[in-house]
This record gives sequence, structure tokens and C-alpha cells, in this order.
Amino acid sequence: MLMDEEDFVGESRDIEALQAAERSFYEILQQQSPESDQNTSSSDQNSGDQDFCVPSSTTTSLSDSSALVSNGESQRKYRYRNDEEDDLENNRRNKQPAIFVSEMEELAVKFEHVLLVCKTNQEEEEESAITKQSTPNRAGRPKGSSNKSKTQKTNSVDLRNLLTQCAQAVASFDQRRATDKLKEIRSHSSSNGDGTQRLAFYFAEALEARITGNISPPVSNPFPSSTTSMVDILKAYKLFVHTCPIYVTDYFAANKSIYELSMKATKLHIVDFGVLYGFQWPCLLRALSKRPGGPPMLRVTGIELPQAGFRPSDRVEETGRRLKRFCDQFNVPFEFNFIAKKWESISLDELMINPEETTVVNCIHRLQYTPDETVSLDSPRDTVLKLFRDINPDLFVFAEINGMYNSPFFMTRFREALFHFSSLFDMFDTTIQAEDEHKNRTLLERELLVRDAMSVISCEGAERFARPETYKQWRVRILRAGFKPATISKQIMKEAKEIVRKRYHRDFVIDSDNNWMLQGWKGRVIYAFSCWKPAEKFTNNHVNI
Repeated sequence: MLMDEEDFVGESRDIEALQAAERSFYEILQQQSPESDQNTSSSDQNSGDQDFCVPSSTTTSLSDSSALVSNGESQRKYRYRNDEEDDLENNRRNKQPAIFVSEMEELAVKFEHVLLVCKTNQEEEEESAITKQSTPNRAGRPKGSSNKSKTQKTNSVDLRNLLTQCAQAVASFDQRRATDKLKEIRSHSSSNGDGTQRLAFYFAEALEARITGNISPPVSNPFPSSTTSMVDILKAYKLFVHTCPIYVTDYFAANKSIYELSMKATKLHIVDFGVLYGFQWPCLLRALSKRPGGPPMLRVTGIELPQAGFRPSDRVEETGRRLKRFCDQFNVPFEFNFIAKKWESISLDELMINPEETTVVNCIHRLQYTPDETVSLDSPRDTVLKLFRDINPDLFVFAEINGMYNSPFFMTRFREALFHFSSLFDMFDTTIQAEDEHKNRTLLERELLVRDAMSVISCEGAERFARPETYKQWRVRILRAGFKPATISKQIMKEAKEIVRKRYHRDFVIDSDNNWMLQGWKGRVIYAFSCWKPAEKFTNNHVNI
């Protein structure tokens, strides 16, 4: 059984030179084998539940933008930036030669097929057998065992206790004691060590940032660094979905629910709050292309926060081009609109809702970055939920981190963050065993864990962008906004559990509670997924309850 949170007590630049980038692309191309091409072609011939799952990663490439229909807004006033000079300087640093960018695009397109390997269990077993034959000298570990074959401990220092003592010194403004504790922590921690050592290393950085007040730009916003190459992001994402089922099962449940809703729809409009790279959608597009009677006319409105710099909507526009290429490949009629601005400032008119379309609001793992009532009395978070309700969707798909580290009191927040991120670092330490995945693991931890942890520990007030809640708190908010729970089908739950059981470590658990699908690690609830419908559905100026 999974336990609630209450049951517990408690970027560096990836490309500094053209040579480094070329090396990354070379490694990726080397990884592609004839077997992978065969798997891809065979998977295209299989329809069914696996089409909704994302087993590897998602695409990144650019295509002709003339075929893209893009309406929306972007802002010149950015949410997370220091000043105009910083933006100018960052853009100067990030410029790449035109020839290099063109080569990047071409190589990314060649790599794109990897993103569509929505494999069946049979294909997974075949690939596993091929891998074992090709690497006979590499000893695998039995499912459920730890990758720590050598459990040598150089010392018996309790790093969690040291971190707590340091945080207490920081909270009481005892800078000398805090500095001493930081030195002690740093002498026993490492960004290359085991899970506990890595946790201590990054938490020490966050505590030091809080002491000095030196909050670097990568820590001050929820976006991946603009200096991180898309190829590296893809490799890290691929590692994540192969070792952790969180995104796989959430995307599977979301896509399957949307597919079932749109079985008879001729027009489907997905309003995706937090579209980012569009990793969720390729497998749904493939499933829609196989729908009896043909695919519907698909319209996606991709919504993101504005990026710092001269092109605040650059990332979401690239996502639209990527999805357009997938739709062309699968012959799915497609239209893409984008909006890059603060979510609470978006109006209903900008979304161009059409009552004749089947409309879905999708928000996966992103609403925690919208400020709540502790930042502003009018609660931007509730304002966004009200917008979701005003859209009057046929379905609202929601997933979020289940966390308690949103207290206004620093020590309470620190202790809860320590418990929460300890589980996540332990999860990666147990499931990522390959030594050659060190770089991808570091990038994955930095973008998925460290960014939020740094925000929670080193920042206060509006600067703290990570503000999670428990799934029970989210339930109250969503009900108050005017939604009612939509039942997750037993078939979806059964298939999600089967995915976790067959593909992932035995310490991952899926459970359900009051129309929520809960995912956890070693009994601790980490993520929660649910579907909702308006409590009162407006149709043709009438209210249906």
C-alpha cells in the first residue's frame, strides 16, 4: 500500500565548443543499429494500448515553419530574469554558427524515429534478448536488486543530520556555524557519489546560495537551461523513461483517456498547459491515425511560460513544428496555436474555443509552478483553474507532484524537501546502474530534481517558483474551481500496473485512491494523476449537471 505524505515524519553549459556538440551527435548516431530500425517498423504495424505509452524519448527537430498555423501571444516582460543586460549577454553567449545549427537540425531529424518506438511487450522482450546477446560479458542485476554491488562506506557520517543542523544555523542567522557545517558536508558529499552524497552536495549548494543571496539564473526559473543541447535533453529523457515509470504511466493514462473520449469526434482540440517539448503527444498521434474511421481534425494549443531573451516563444514554436512533422507522417490533419505568457494572464478569447470541437485541457506536472495565495491574495493558481473551468472542457487531465514542501516556514519546508528528494535520489541510485550513463544522470537530476530543490531551499517569496501540494489539497482546489472527478477506467489502471510490473523496478508501486492514480517509490506517494469533468456542463446556453 502507498502511504500519504502525512504518514512520514519528515547546468552547467553542455556545449562549450563545437567539438563537444559534434561528439554528442556522433555518440547518438553510433547508438542507432539495424535492430532499432526493425523494431520501429514492426511497432508501426502494431496497434493497441502500447501506442499510448512513451518508452524512450521525444523528438527534437525543425521543419518548414510555413506549414505551421501559429496564433498567440508572447510577452516582453519576463517572469524570471534579472534585467535587460543579462538577457542580452545570455543571447550573445548562446549564439551558434548557422552551419552548425543546420547540421543539428539534420541530425535531430535522423534521430526522430527513436521517439516513436511505442513498443509492445513482445518487442521489449525481443530487444532485451538482442541486447543480452550483444553484451555477453555485462552482468545484469535481477529485478529489484540494487546497483550498489560495493557498499563500502568510507565513513559513518549522517549527512541528512548534518544538512538539518546546517539549515537550523541558516534559519537562526548563525553564519559561522552554518559555514562550518557546510564545509563538513562538502568534505563528505559529491555530485558523483551515491544517492545520499549527491543529495547532500546539491542541498549544500542551495543552503550556500541562501546564505550568500547569490541565486544564479538557472536556479531562478523552472525551464531547462538554454545552453543545454536538445540532444542531451533527449538522452536524459530516454534514460528517465527507461528507469522510472512516472511519465510513462501518466502519459499512458492521459493519452488513453483522451483517445477513448475522442473515439467518435470529428474535431479534437487539446489545450496543453505546459506543452514544453511535446513529449506526451507522438504516441497519441500514432494511435489517432489508426482510429477506426480515420483520425479527427486535431488542433493543439500549446501554452508555455515565456523564455528569457529576445524570443520568448522560441521553444513552444519549435514544439509545434515537431508535432506538425509527426502529424504529416501519420496523416493526421493538424493545426497548432501557441501562447507564451504567464498563465494567469491568459484570457478565454485567446484560446479560440469552438463548441463544435471535443475539447480537452491537459496539464501534466506543471501547475505547481503557478504562484498560489501565499504570493498574491488573488491566487494565480486558482485563477488558472478557473480558466480551465471557463474553457468548459469535455475532459480535464491533470497530474502533479505529491509534495508537502510548500510551507511558508523555512525549517518545515526544508525537512519535508529533504524527505521528498531523498526518495527521488534513492530511486535514481537504485535504478540507474550503467556507469556510462553518468552524464545523463547528472543532467536528469539537475533538470528534474535540483532545480526545484534549489528553489525551495534558497528562495523565498515570489522568487520561489516550486510550490507543490498533496493530491488531497489539489482535489480541494479542483473541486472548488467547479469540476467533478471523472473515473479512471479499470482497464487503464490494469494496463498501467502491468507496464510498471513488467518493465520497472519492483519498488515502484501504483495504487488508486478516490479516482486518483498514485505512483510511489518504496511506499511513498510521489506523483498523482486524475481526470475531471465540469460539475455543470454548458451546452447551447443550457446547463447540464
